[in-house]
Amino acid sequence: MKKIINKLIQKLGRKNYQIDSSISETELIFVLHSKFIKLIRGFFLKIRLKSSKGFIFVGAGTKIRFKSKISIGKSLQIGDNVEINALSKNGIKIGNNVSILKNTIIECTGVIRELGEGLVIGNNVGIAQNCFIQVRGLVTIGDNIIFGPGVSIFSENHNFSEIDKYINEQGETRKGVKIEDGVWIGTAATILDGVTIGKNSIVAAGSVVNKDVPPYTVVGGIPAKIIKYRKK
Repeated sequence: MKKIINKLIQKLGRKNYQIDSSISETELIFVLHSKFIKLIRGFFLKIRLKSSKGFIFVGAGTKIRFKSKISIGKSLQIGDNVEINALSKNGIKIGNNVSILKNTIIECTGVIRELGEGLVIGNNVGIAQNCFIQVRGLVTIGDNIIFGPGVSIFSENHNFSEIDKYINEQGETRKGVKIEDGVWIGTAATILDGVTIGKNSIVAAGSVVNKDVPPYTVVGGIPAKIIKYRKK
């Protein structure tokens, strides 16, 4: 049974995937039963999307709004109680082999006076539990990226230069956020508007990133600074 499942998962896009040899047949059957229920939920989601090329697994309690603005590649896993609001100018585009785990929120538009730009997620992206992605400016997430639990992304800033006006009367700026391929963002890190995180860099847990991160670096702290270079 394990060999068949390994081959099936590999065909869905996970190269060299192997089920842990210590898992028993009984445990595997239990996991497959849970996956089957999620696959049924995914089928009913799939028929309402803008486009989808593969299997979708959807957890319990998940809420997805404006489904017709979402395009999906192969093999998307959505955990329990995930909330996705796809209302935006360009919608949401998700690549192959992506997981969005429990309690994560993706919010493309907060108020309808100005829609968010959109969200692009590449291939082989893992978004852990309790993450928050605010889409106001364009948010682009590349390939082979890991989000630890509780990561937050903000793609909008409030203007506050005029001291004679309330901040909520001064409008916003939306530069967007770009995360390049191969990045690892640690637990509870916060990425602020206007930031580009360079290829194969690492953001330490709990960091607040308010400036661009060069490729192949490790950054950490509040605000985040370069700790070391991964390439000599």
